[in-house]
Amino acid sequence: MKNDPSGCVSNQTISKPNATAHTGLRWPPLIPGILIRRYKRFLADVRLENGETVIAHCPNSGSMATCATPGRPVYLSISDNPRRKLRYTWEMIQMPTSLVGVNTQVPNRLVAQAVAQGLVPELSGYTDVRREIRVGEHSRIDIGLAAPDRRPCYVEVKNCTWVENGLATFPDAVTLRGQKHLMELQALVKSGCRCVMFFLIQRMDADRFAPADNMDPEYGRKLREALHHHVEILVYDVHMDLYGICLNRKIALDKALIPDKTITRA
Repeated sequence: MKNDPSGCVSNQTISKPNATAHTGLRWPPLIPGILIRRYKRFLADVRLENGETVIAHCPNSGSMATCATPGRPVYLSISDNPRRKLRYTWEMIQMPTSLVGVNTQVPNRLVAQAVAQGLVPELSGYTDVRREIRVGEHSRIDIGLAAPDRRPCYVEVKNCTWVENGLATFPDAVTLRGQKHLMELQALVKSGCRCVMFFLIQRMDADRFAPADNMDPEYGRKLREALHHHVEILVYDVHMDLYGICLNRKIALDKALIPDKTITRA
C-alpha cells in the first residue's frame, strides 16, 4: 500500500489494520477520494479513484473553515443499509498539516470510551460512566460520571476542527446551543456538581486552545464566565490515521486569550 504525495492512498478500499494497535475507535473500511465541494452543510461531492462522483453525507453542521478545501484527499465510510438515502459518509480530510476528522459523532464516543478506560487522568476514579444524561426537562449532557465517594460529574464534549498556526479555536460558527450548555453547566456547579467542558481537537497540529472570539464573541464571554464559576476546561487532541483514532495529549489553554486569573483547575 503506497501513499502518493497528496496523501491519498492507492487502494480503493482501506481495511487492513496497521501495526499500531489503537486504544480508541477503529474506522470502518474507508474509501479515498477527492473533495469537489461541500454544500447545504450536510452534503459533499467527492470524486472517487475510479472517476465516479458520489454525494456523501457530511456529519458536521459547522463552517469547517479550515477543513473543507476542494481538491484535498478525503476518506469516506460506506453503508449497506438500504434505508439510508446516502450510502457514503465523509469521515476525514487530509489537510497540509494533519488529517482532520469531520464526523461530529466521533468525539462523544471517543471521550466516553477513554474516560471508561482510565485514559483521562483528570476524570479518573469514577466507577459509573454513562452517556446522554438527562438534565432538567429539555436538556442532555454528553457524559455523566459517578462514584460512591465523589460528587456527580457532568462532561459536555465539543468537537474542534478549526486550527490556524497551532491555535485551535471553538466554535467555527455562532452556536446558541453551545452557549446554552455553558449556562447549564454553571447551574449544575451551583447545585454542588462537578462540571467539565471537554474540547476534543480532531486533528494533530494544535498546541494551544482558545475560544473563537472573532466568530462567536458571546460564546467566548460565556466560556470565561463559566471558568470563573468553576466549570473546568479540558482540551485534548487525538492521534489518527487511516485505521483509527485515539485520545492523544492534553492541550494548553492560550493565555493571551484566556487570562490566567480566569483559568480554574483543568
